[in-house]
Amino acid sequence: MTSRIIAVDPFDLVVFGATGDLAYRKLMPALYHRHRDGQIPPVARIIGASRRPMSDEAYQKLTEAALEKFVPADEREPEMVASFLKRISYVAVDATAEKAGWPELAKALEGGKDRIRAFYLAVAPDLFGIICEGLGAHHLVTPKTRVIIEKPIGKSLASANELNDSIGKVFKESQIYRIDHYLGKETVQNLMALRFANALFEPIWNAGHIDNVQITVAESLGVEGRAGYYDTAGALRDMVQNHILQLLCLVAMEPPGRFDADALRDEKLKVLRALKPIVDGEVDTVTVRGQYKAGASAGGPVPGYLEELGRDDSTTETFVAIKAEIENWRWAGVPFYIRTGKRLPTRLSEIVVNFKTIPHSIFGDAVGQLASNQLIMRLQPDEGVRLWLMIKDPGPGGMRLRHVPLDMSFAETFKVRSPEAYERLIMDVIRGNATLFMRRDEVEAAWKWIDPILDGWAASREAPKTYTAGTWGPSSSIALIERDGRTWHEEGA
Repeated sequence: MTSRIIAVDPFDLVVFGATGDLAYRKLMPALYHRHRDGQIPPVARIIGASRRPMSDEAYQKLTEAALEKFVPADEREPEMVASFLKRISYVAVDATAEKAGWPELAKALEGGKDRIRAFYLAVAPDLFGIICEGLGAHHLVTPKTRVIIEKPIGKSLASANELNDSIGKVFKESQIYRIDHYLGKETVQNLMALRFANALFEPIWNAGHIDNVQITVAESLGVEGRAGYYDTAGALRDMVQNHILQLLCLVAMEPPGRFDADALRDEKLKVLRALKPIVDGEVDTVTVRGQYKAGASAGGPVPGYLEELGRDDSTTETFVAIKAEIENWRWAGVPFYIRTGKRLPTRLSEIVVNFKTIPHSIFGDAVGQLASNQLIMRLQPDEGVRLWLMIKDPGPGGMRLRHVPLDMSFAETFKVRSPEAYERLIMDVIRGNATLFMRRDEVEAAWKWIDPILDGWAASREAPKTYTAGTWGPSSSIALIERDGRTWHEEGA
């Protein structure tokens, strides 16, 4: 089976922060794969921009080294790498200086005024407004221009509004692409296909048939080299406000009238606005925050968060668990349990939909305990979908029932390389398809739900619960769900 490659129109893509980790680890490998698959037109140009002065050749060598590190050897044909590198040029631009590099960037973009122009801001958020202002002041924004911004989009509703206002002074909302790489994952998009392209699930996708939903985004690594940034953010801002709430929206939203950007984002916005506020005393009963201490991971000892941070104390959470509720007819009474953390036992992202048990068993006690049906959508590491059902155990000797999965691995089923999220999302920007990108009102609605939790934690002055690295978080996160008579779904369970 082969995947269908749809070429895009000619474009110029300028990557600000071109010498940073995101550019080398994700963006350049993603663009290389799209080049390798023939999706990028021959005349398209990729321009790296950063403060560091260097020649085109020097930047091409750095990009080549990044491809060697982050692209598998069997996908790096020498002639393909060489032709990709020829697309790339470099301009030294100091965004904080009025004329430092802006004229040179304008010159590099000459001859492409009528083609699609995209600016990827792979930089710190405090530079978003400055760069956008520079683009506007030097007349680099055309009707076909798009700007791509990475999280974090603020640290609160107020700061998010300030950031969005600064970008909005130069770009229309339709030109702004707030990227969330989780939405580019194959399984996330297959969630929409499962729900809205099949007659099987939608009739039972409601409180009448679903007992609870669990969303887990687990990382086995610690904060590594991001400790400085992470200590100003924490797991709630870093993961829940964007990635996890977006996944929750796709699970819970009503069917949009059509599959286009605004129709789909309108439905996600309704979910965010229907989230039951967590305020006052509820913060202590339906949220858990934790911080890892020294333990073991990948067969060896690992330091605690404070050791990685190089400080004696910090109230920043590296783990969050929340019981969320959606106040509408479809989901009334159905808890959405969400959790994310660093230094957990494994790297895992999944959505688990637990259906209610059958109202009456005709089989008696001899068949064994009946388990409820589960639909598990695995986002990483092995993308796929698993549906757990009760069936008869083969063989003579009467009726014995077993809980077994219908398992579909994307890699095994389709036998093709699955594009990375950034590959899909960058090409969507070029096509002008904003379906998988966040609109400003979504960002605001998410922060309106998150801010009271942050305020509640600050008011309590209680330190995060500690948990040993390599475990599934604080014991209070287990109590959070077990108080309701439920348990977390865990790998291998």
